[in-house]
Amino acid sequence: MNLATPLAEQASRRLDHPAILFEGRSISYKELDALSSRLAHAMSSRGIVAGDRVALFLPNVPEFAVTYYAAQRIGAVPVSINAIFRAAEVEYLVNDSGARVVFTMPELAGFVIRERCPGVEHVIVVDGPSATPADGPITASATPTAAGTEALSEWIDGQPDRFDPVDRAADDPAALLYSSGTTGFPKGVTLTQSNIASNVATAAKYSGYRPDDRLAAFLPMFHVYGQNYILNAAIVSGATVSLFRRFVPGQVLGAIERDRITMFFGVPTIFIGLLSMDLSPYDLSSIRYEMSAAATMPEEVSRRWTERFGRRVFEGYGLTECSPFACYNDLVEHRFGSVGRAVEGFELAIFDEEDREQPRGEWGEIVIRGPGVMKGYWNRPEDSERTLRGGWLHSGDIGRMDEDGYVYIVDRVKDMINVSGFKVWPAEVEQYLYRMPQVQELAVYGVPHPEKGEQVAVAIVPKAGHALDAEQVIAWCRESIAAYKVPAIVEIVDELPKSPTGKILKRVLREQARA
Repeated sequence: MNLATPLAEQASRRLDHPAILFEGRSISYKELDALSSRLAHAMSSRGIVAGDRVALFLPNVPEFAVTYYAAQRIGAVPVSINAIFRAAEVEYLVNDSGARVVFTMPELAGFVIRERCPGVEHVIVVDGPSATPADGPITASATPTAAGTEALSEWIDGQPDRFDPVDRAADDPAALLYSSGTTGFPKGVTLTQSNIASNVATAAKYSGYRPDDRLAAFLPMFHVYGQNYILNAAIVSGATVSLFRRFVPGQVLGAIERDRITMFFGVPTIFIGLLSMDLSPYDLSSIRYEMSAAATMPEEVSRRWTERFGRRVFEGYGLTECSPFACYNDLVEHRFGSVGRAVEGFELAIFDEEDREQPRGEWGEIVIRGPGVMKGYWNRPEDSERTLRGGWLHSGDIGRMDEDGYVYIVDRVKDMINVSGFKVWPAEVEQYLYRMPQVQELAVYGVPHPEKGEQVAVAIVPKAGHALDAEQVIAWCRESIAAYKVPAIVEIVDELPKSPTGKILKRVLREQARA
């Protein structure tokens, strides 16, 4: 099996059917298939083989799909890197995954510091805006590439248009997507060929994708929701991905009218924002389906959307660690406030702290098992064993289940911060802040925010005799980590609240912030 096979099959049936719409241009299934084949030949000729890791440090541009399916064709493992990451984060992910090749943009190439990434053999630059003219997504570039990089157009120039996907075993790694954890640095979630293939087939079935559908794709392709639920599931279905670099309301709403987009995928903050807008200037009548995931949709927001548009917002729940689709609200009966019931092939349960199943209605940790559950964390056997103990994926999310199997999220892991649907683990931010020479000790925690859900805060005790202010802390963070992880609130304090055993009490910090 091979995740690129559906693309090849759809290309043989739907030669001129658009696979991707992007900024006024159309890329057919035939073109996408040919471009990914040409790049597969280029990688193969340079010794990239099945099992090798290939990093995609790219935003939402058509070349993400080209490089993703090219890697799949040769059996390589795409490693998705958040396009707003910076040097320290890129360095960690590239080295942890052992990526041999990095595909990126001209404006991002400077964050791939070669001397800090000794295993990288090639940094391939997508040729920028000139790479996606009206006649196709990749052409020869008139812009010279940065020193030490190579141009994607040069790699694929003259390569054959057909590369048959190599056969891979069902449990062979097919993708690495990084998920942060309580230990600080991100862990590589190893998803197999069968994990992803089964999950995207289920996604397409539950959401009812059709070849004439056009899916709005402004959620990042480097995230499991955009990559599997939207991109891969659309290709399997022969549908069209209407791709956006990011969610800019006017651009997306205008494209819905212009391109007759039929399916809209978002996170709760996007639906909240749209409910506050005057949408009358736009013709949105082509939309037949909306879905929200990545964070819990407030029940009131879901009700308001249904009252305004006459359609419920379907909700999904899962984790990167289960490919991600495990729960859906719902093919039969929608229940406001719930993330739904387990999808086909999956089981969900609620466990207590001793991993004993809780009675219906009682809260505890949500655990999951099914065909999408990951093989494990990349090169982290102890973390894998702990998270997958007893044959269940332990989500770290707190919830309850009613008598009919509907799951309700009660709370998140205690310290995780949810900024507009992006997970921020305090320990990771703390790791970088502790590199500041002025810092004695600190605690990163979340505080409520009316639009983002939460924002990042930090309380810092400076070293004796060292001056430190909020501006210095924020500037330090902006150089090393993504913007959504940078503390919005910085407090310089004399001491941190602690328990008798010396543990920092973040609960107290959160309560103080709310007060």
